[in-house]
Amino acid sequence: MSRICQLTGKKANNGMAVSHSHRRTHKLQEANLQWKRIWWPQGNRFVRLKLSTKAIKTIELKGLQAMAKKAGLDLNKF
Repeated sequence: MSRICQLTGKKANNGMAVSHSHRRTHKLQEANLQWKRIWWPQGNRFVRLKLSTKAIKTIELKGLQAMAKKAGLDLNKF
């Protein structure tokens, strides 16, 4: 599976590493992704998702069902 957040769609960003002499080299800024088991009350079970840490914080605020609906994700498949 690729390194993309399943709820927010966050993925790696292409950037430049700039040295003191201003020599620039390419670097890949990966998203901070974690495998997380989250309790889904409507399904009465746990779901295992690959989430960015920002998405984990937002789930605590809004809830898993609302986030999945916004992302167009069917939690029965996980």
